[in-house]
Amino acid sequence: MKNIEFPLLDQINFPADLRKINLTQLPQLCEELRAFIVDTVSLNGGHFGASLGVVELTAALHYVMNTPYDQLVWDVGHQAYGHKILTGRKSSFHTNRKYKGLSGFPRRTESEYDTFGTGHSSTSISAALGMALAAKHKGQHDKQHIAVIGDGAMTAGLAFEALNHAGISNTNLIVILNDNCMSIDPNVGALKEYLTHLTLSKTYNKIRQKVGHTLDKIPVVGEISKDILNHAKAGLKSALAEHANFFEALNMRYFGPVDGHDVLKLADMLKDLKHIPGPKLLHVVTTKGKGFLPAEEEKTLWHFPGLFDKVTGKIHKKPSAEPQPPKYQDVFGHSIIELAELNDKIVGITPAMLSGSSLKLMMEKMPERTFDVGICEQHAVTLSAGLATQGLKVFCNIYSSFMQRGYDQLIHDVVLQKLPVIFCLDRGGLVGEDGATHHGIYDIAYSRCLPDVIISSPMNESELRNLMYTAQLDRIEQPFIIRYPRGQGVMPNWRTPVKEIEIGTGRTIREGTDIAILTFGHPGNFASDACSQLEKEGINPGLFDMRFVKPLDKKLLHHIFNKYAHVITVEDGCRIGGLGSAIAEFMAEHKYQASIQILGVPDCIVEHGKVDELYMECAYDKQGIIAAVREALGEKVLTTKLWNHESF
Repeated sequence: MKNIEFPLLDQINFPADLRKINLTQLPQLCEELRAFIVDTVSLNGGHFGASLGVVELTAALHYVMNTPYDQLVWDVGHQAYGHKILTGRKSSFHTNRKYKGLSGFPRRTESEYDTFGTGHSSTSISAALGMALAAKHKGQHDKQHIAVIGDGAMTAGLAFEALNHAGISNTNLIVILNDNCMSIDPNVGALKEYLTHLTLSKTYNKIRQKVGHTLDKIPVVGEISKDILNHAKAGLKSALAEHANFFEALNMRYFGPVDGHDVLKLADMLKDLKHIPGPKLLHVVTTKGKGFLPAEEEKTLWHFPGLFDKVTGKIHKKPSAEPQPPKYQDVFGHSIIELAELNDKIVGITPAMLSGSSLKLMMEKMPERTFDVGICEQHAVTLSAGLATQGLKVFCNIYSSFMQRGYDQLIHDVVLQKLPVIFCLDRGGLVGEDGATHHGIYDIAYSRCLPDVIISSPMNESELRNLMYTAQLDRIEQPFIIRYPRGQGVMPNWRTPVKEIEIGTGRTIREGTDIAILTFGHPGNFASDACSQLEKEGINPGLFDMRFVKPLDKKLLHHIFNKYAHVITVEDGCRIGGLGSAIAEFMAEHKYQASIQILGVPDCIVEHGKVDELYMECAYDKQGIIAAVREALGEKVLTTKLWNHESF
C-alpha cells in the first residue's frame, strides 16, 4: 500500500531492508511507522495503544537482531502491529482482523517472523526459553531469543515459572519487560509497586551498572581470578542488599530501566546485550498510546477504540434514534450491584478484566467488595474458593477462553469441594475479530463433564438477571456457571424485576408439530427469527430454550421426544461435548428414535472475522437453522407443506 507520506517506510518491506538504513534514520522511521499505524487503525479498527507504545522498541529489535534467525516472541500480541508492518505485511495490513485477512495476533502460519502464536498473556518467556534451549542443543550458540512481555502479563504465574527456570538455563535469552503500568486497565499488585520503586531508584541502578560493567572488564586468568571476580560480584550484591533486585535474585542479569522511546539508546543497549552471555532482562519504560495524545491520556478507552478521526481523536459511534439493547457485560455490571445492595455476602472478582466485564462499576461503588487480581486466572478461581468457604457469595467473572487457564483450580479447588462459587463466563461463544485464541467455544464441553456443576446460559438480558439472582441464593450449594456472549443482547428495556429460576428447567417458546428446535443461550434468538420465516413457508417448528445444559430438563425432553420425530439443537459452542451431545446422550439412554442434528461450532479451528460472518460460516445463524430444518424434513415433506400452505 504505497503512500507518499511515508518516504522511508515505503522503502522497507522486511527487516533486511530496515538494516540497510543509517542508524540516525531510525527516529524518522519510528515517526512514519507510528503514523502508519494511526492511519490504518483509525479507518479499519483494531487494538491501538499497545502497538503505539512499542514503536521504537520494535524498530530497534529488528534493526539490531538478525530476525527471523534470531527468535522474537511478542507476548499477548496486541503490541505486534509495528512488527507485522516491518515483516512483509505492510501492503496487507489494512486487512488486519478482517474475515480471511491478517490475524490481529502473531501467527506461525502467517509469517516466519511470527515465531510463536500469542493471544493470551504470559506465554512468551516460556516459549522463548524453549527455543533457546533447542538452539543450545543444536549448537547454535550465536542465536538470540527475545521475549517481549508487558508488566501486566508478568504478574501471571506462568511468567514467574519461566523466569525461575531461565535463571539456571545458561541460554541466550533476553527478556524485555515493557513497563507501562497497564494491561487493559491499570495494573495492580505488589509487582507494579516494585517496578515503580525500581524505576525511581536511579542511584542504585547507576551504581550497580557502573560497578558491574567495571567488573565485567577485569581480565580472568585461571580459576583463582575467576573466584576473586565472583566474590567481588557477590560483595556488590551484598552491599546493595537493601535494594536487592528481584530479577537478579533469580539469576537474570538486569539492565535498566531505560527510556523505551529513545530508539537510538535502545539500539545501543540491544547491541551490547547480544554479546553478554546467559539470560538477561532489559527493563524498558514506555507510554501506552505514545504519540497520540488521546490514547496517552485515556489508555483503557484507547486499548481498542474502534474507528476514529485521527485528527480530532473523536471515536465514531453509530447514531441510533431507537433505544439499543445493552451489552451483556453491562447487564452483568449493573445487576451485580443491585444484588450486592440486597445481599452483603456478595463479592466480585476478576483477573484484570474490570472494564471488559463491567465489574469496574462495582469497583467504583463498592471497592472493598471488588477484587481485580491481575492476569492471574488460577489465583482468581482459588481465591474465590477460599472466600466461598467462609460463606461469601462470590461472582468470579472470567472470559470463557481465559477460564481455560484456571481449569485445574476449577476441578481441584471448587468442584471437588462442592463450593458454591458463581462463575460468570463472559465472551462465551464466537467473539469475532479476536479470532481463534479468544473464541469461548469450549467451556460447555469442558465443564459439562464435571459432577455437581450447574451450567446455564441466558437467551436474553432478563434471563441473565434471573440466573444471577438464582445463583446467589443461600440454598444453592454447588458451583454455578452462567455463560453469555460478547456484545449486545436483544432487550432495550432490560431492567426487569428479578425472579428465581428453578434449577434445570427450560422454557417453551412455542409449540409446533413438524420439528423441535432446542437452543442454549443467545442463539435462541437466531432460532426464533428462523421460526418466523419457516412459519411463512408452512412449516410449524417448536422452539425450546433449554437454559440449563446441566442439569437437563428431563420432563421437557420427554415431552419433546414423545411428540417430535425430528430434533435440531443450536448452541454457540463446539458441537462435541455440548448441548447437542447432552441431548443425544439423553435420547440414547431413554431409547428414543428421533433424528437429531447438532448445530454449533464444527470440529475445526475457527479464525477471525465479524461475528455474523463466523455464525454464517459455522451454519447456526438464522439461515443455517432454516437450512437445517429443511434438510431434516426432506424435500418431499417440504413440497407437500408448501403446496398446502394458504399463500398458494
